[in-house]
Amino acid sequence: MARGGQGLARVAVVVRAGAAPLWWCGVFAAGVGVLVPGLTGRRIGVLAGAALFVVAVAAVAWRDRRRYRELGHGAARAGKHDVLQDRAVTVRTWRRGHRWWLLLAFLAALGSAFAVPAAGGMLLAGYGTGLRLKAAWLGRRERDEDALLWVRVDWLDRRGGRPSGKAVKAYRSTGIAAGDAAPGGARRHSAALV
Repeated sequence: MARGGQGLARVAVVVRAGAAPLWWCGVFAAGVGVLVPGLTGRRIGVLAGAALFVVAVAAVAWRDRRRYRELGHGAARAGKHDVLQDRAVTVRTWRRGHRWWLLLAFLAALGSAFAVPAAGGMLLAGYGTGLRLKAAWLGRRERDEDALLWVRVDWLDRRGGRPSGKAVKAYRSTGIAAGDAAPGGARRHSAALV
């Protein structure tokens, strides 16, 4: 890294990194959970799971929005010595840092099926969906303001998450074309050659 520069990770990519693993763990756990009659029965389990799914989506999608806005408004322009982290590196760091939590959440969702079928899996899937919606919201803000938001890598927690945590003092911004991720943290599709 160049002297005076910082390693920067895209905020939306960090938010979105957990969406897919949580969604798929939840879907699989819910699918297996439906096969178990459980204490409450399948119908009650699925209805409870649907309610948990909706609550998780809303809670995760809306959580910390004020903090993201505050940090986004105060974003300083990234310097020429700042190093922009690739999307793949950010996602890999988050997933490696959270792999044991994902495994424990998946096992807990499977285990809960013996009491309330499918509910734990639907809760996990809701959490993943909420993260995807929050990343999409960040992407809309980035498009509206024509600037991508970045966070210093050393301000993220040791597992590569929490882009709105207490350690984060400010964001950096770049032009909309910087980096290899589109607004919202998805892979950037290269323009077709004409």
